[in-house]
Amino acid sequence: MSAPAIETSGLVKTFGDNRAVDGVDLTVPQGTVYGLLGPNGAGKTTVVRMLATLLRPDGGAARVFGHDVVREADAVRSRVSLTGQYASVDEDLTGSENLVLLARLLGHDRRAARARAAQLLEAFGLTEAAARQVKKYSGGMRRRIDIAASILNTPDLLFLDEPTTGLDPRSRNQVWDIIRAVVANGTTVLLTTQYLDEADRLAGRVAVIDHGRVIAEGTPGSLKSSIGAGTVHVRLRDADRRPEAERLLGAALGAPVQLESDPVALTVRVDGAGSDQGAAQQAAQALAGLAAAGIVVDDFSLGQPSLDEVFLALTGPSAQDIPQGEAA
Repeated sequence: MSAPAIETSGLVKTFGDNRAVDGVDLTVPQGTVYGLLGPNGAGKTTVVRMLATLLRPDGGAARVFGHDVVREADAVRSRVSLTGQYASVDEDLTGSENLVLLARLLGHDRRAARARAAQLLEAFGLTEAAARQVKKYSGGMRRRIDIAASILNTPDLLFLDEPTTGLDPRSRNQVWDIIRAVVANGTTVLLTTQYLDEADRLAGRVAVIDHGRVIAEGTPGSLKSSIGAGTVHVRLRDADRRPEAERLLGAALGAPVQLESDPVALTVRVDGAGSDQGAAQQAAQALAGLAAAGIVVDDFSLGQPSLDEVFLALTGPSAQDIPQGEAA
C-alpha cells in the first residue's frame, strides 16, 4: 500500500510559553482534499508550516509521502508546494512575467517556461490579463495567479492556507473549481479554512483543531451527525410571542434555543436519538405545542446541522482566550 500523503504523530510546536501545536495526530490519504478547520490562533498555519518544512517541530513526528519532515526535508520539498494566506508573486511584474520567472527558477528553459506560463494563464482564465501588472489584478485574480505559481511544477501535495479569504462569492467559486481540477489530476490538497461551507463542498475528511489540538475528525457528514440529527428553524408571525415560543420549544426539544437576529426567528438543535425519524417526531411535537398555545408559525424547516453549527458546538463561541503570536 502507498504511504499516506501526510502522517503526523504527537506533533508539537511551542513559541515561548505558547504551545501553539499540542500533540496533533493526522493521517491524510493521497489524492484527496483534507480540510483543517479551526478558529484564529488554533494552530492551523503552524501545522502547515511544519509539514512544509518551514518550521522545525519541537516534538512528535511528521512524514510526507513517507519522508520525515526533519531528516528528509529536501525529499519533502521536492514533492510539495505552498500557497499561503497572502499573494507571493511580485506585484510590479505582469502575470506572465511572474510565471515565467518562477518557471525559470524551477529549472525550465526559456521556451518551456513561456509555454508553461501560457498554459496556466489560459487554464486559470487569466490570458487577457497576462500583460497586466499583478498589482492591478482583482483579489480573485491574485489568488488564481498565486495558485498557478504553486503548480508550475505539478506538486504531489499542495498546501492551501485559507486561499479564499476576502474573496467575493464568484471568485471563491472560481478558486474552488481550480482546487477540484488540481485534485482530479492526482494532487493531494491540505486545505486550511475558516469558511465552513468551503470545507463542506471540497473536503472528503475534516479535522477540527482548537488550542493546538485535534478535537474532532471525520467526514463532514459524520461530524454533522455527531452534534444532533437535525436543526429546527422556526419563524413566528408575532415577535411578541417569541419569549413564550422559546420556553415551549426548549421544554419540548430538551435543548437550548438560539434567538436569531430576525426578531421572529428561533433555531434549536434536535437530537432525535440520533435518527432523522426521531428528530422529525420531536419537531412535530414541538410544533403541536406551539399551536396549542395559540402561537402562529409562518415558516418551519428541519434540516441537517451545518458545519458552522458543528464548528461552534466543538470550539465554543469565540477564541478570545487564545494567546496571540505565531499560532494560526
